[in-house]
Amino acid sequence: MEQNKNTALLVMDMQVGITAMLPDATSIVNNVSKAIAHARETGIQVIYVVVGFRQGAPEININNKGFAAAKERFANADMAEFMKVSPEIAPVGEEITVTKRRVCAFTGSDLEVILRAKGIRHLVLTGIATSGVVLSTVREAADKDYQLTVIADCCADGDEEVHRVLTTKVFPRQADVVTLEEWVK
Repeated sequence: MEQNKNTALLVMDMQVGITAMLPDATSIVNNVSKAIAHARETGIQVIYVVVGFRQGAPEININNKGFAAAKERFANADMAEFMKVSPEIAPVGEEITVTKRRVCAFTGSDLEVILRAKGIRHLVLTGIATSGVVLSTVREAADKDYQLTVIADCCADGDEEVHRVLTTKVFPRQADVVTLEEWVK
């Protein structure tokens, strides 16, 4: 339990506006819910990371191919609704929610400040999409010398083959990749 004090479970982009885009969000939401329950039971800090913008999305630059394509949709969206974490896995008590402005959990957020303040050195990653927030966060967190674990079945991607390649061939170079069942043991 003592080692869990320097560990955080990151629940990334598991917000209503994103889970709604998955054909079968129920499976990943259920798995992430189990990971959150385990973290809470064992004293692991749970930190939520959501992507969001101010009304009108002034943070989106036209040179950012990924976000620029959706700028009009974001500009007219109710950001408060878009950024809400799926109710089945929503934060409780004093759990922290970090808002980021780009794909990576660190970019445009105060995540690193919070991790340093809490003495967190080990990150356990979950989220949507494997090829988006999970990949970007694995890369940057590894460069920042965090110990990393990715729970493969607590991540999802619109392309199953991309998810498979990342979790079996790419992530293991920088992170321990486990299943939910292995992680909760």
